[in-house]
Amino acid sequence: MPRHRTNNISATTARTVDRRSFLALATGSVLGLAACAPGVATVASSEPTGKLPSGAPPPGTKLAVAVRTTRLQLEPAGLKKDLAFTVSAWPNLTAGPDIIQGFRAQSIDLASNAGIPPIQAKAIGVKTKIVAVQVRPRPIYTFATAPGSSIASAADFRGRKIGFSQGQAQGVVVLRALKEAGLKNSDVELVALPSTQFLTALQSGQVDVAPLGEPTLTKYLDQYGKDGAIGLKTDVVDLLTVLWAPVEVLNDPARAAAVRSFVPLWAKGLVWAWENSDEWIDTYYVKDQGVSEADGRRIVSSHHQPLFPVSWDKAIAWEQETADLMAEGGFVPKQDVSDLFDRRFEGLAAESVPAAYRETP
Repeated sequence: MPRHRTNNISATTARTVDRRSFLALATGSVLGLAACAPGVATVASSEPTGKLPSGAPPPGTKLAVAVRTTRLQLEPAGLKKDLAFTVSAWPNLTAGPDIIQGFRAQSIDLASNAGIPPIQAKAIGVKTKIVAVQVRPRPIYTFATAPGSSIASAADFRGRKIGFSQGQAQGVVVLRALKEAGLKNSDVELVALPSTQFLTALQSGQVDVAPLGEPTLTKYLDQYGKDGAIGLKTDVVDLLTVLWAPVEVLNDPARAAAVRSFVPLWAKGLVWAWENSDEWIDTYYVKDQGVSEADGRRIVSSHHQPLFPVSWDKAIAWEQETADLMAEGGFVPKQDVSDLFDRRFEGLAAESVPAAYRETP
């Protein structure tokens, strides 16, 4: 498999999730995909040790960085000049299973995801570490219903087919929503799909409801709202956005220094986007994502300003709660997530932004 090649998963067949099938599904898909890369070693080296490199990365240091928003923010934010290493590639991948595949295939060195993919990675033996944390105290996913559905609240999920991306943030949002509605996982039919296939599944009636983020939600409702599709809001929060990397990357002093130098750029880029919303809406939502300026403004107005915790204690507690929820459903083994965080990086993002964007204990 060529380096940075993206696999086409659009033909994946929807499967109803057995309560004990998550680990088998995740292991089969991720390990099978990684196996197509010749000479790929399992990311299973020892824990990062020693002090975090404080200087600039050595000349010639390269990282493949799967953080599309930062790529689009660097130049308009005036941060490109501060990029202290060579970005060998900017893979346009966001789904957790795809990132894990890239880590195993050594084609991605650093990525941005929600909190669930690192939990999944640990469950299947892929050693990674979280190196930066952003907290998002507002819901970012809305449950979209299929055209013609009679679902009007989360209580109506009973007996329905729900799109369930077991290795992504959307999967945990489903589990949290069911719990808050007083429903058990067995009260619904969880249909295993990558989130990239939720739209097709909703359109075809394979599922009755699925969680969608923006701008996908807006695009879907613009097309199918006239046919009765609605967006059902809940109070379920997916709290964490993280930067994470394979342990073997962080064991390399040169690449660890590059990761350290990238964290402030990531945080500053998010702050720039918040403070320059008009330019960001045009750059990202209109030109990159293909939504209207009006929809872009509506989406941005629903967001909370970026916040970066000085202490990771709350983030670790949230990650543990998420892992426990997954384990209770039989989707991953019970695990202690504290070792998922490389606390040598703790507070680095917060220190790089103005005080208004720091979350203090």
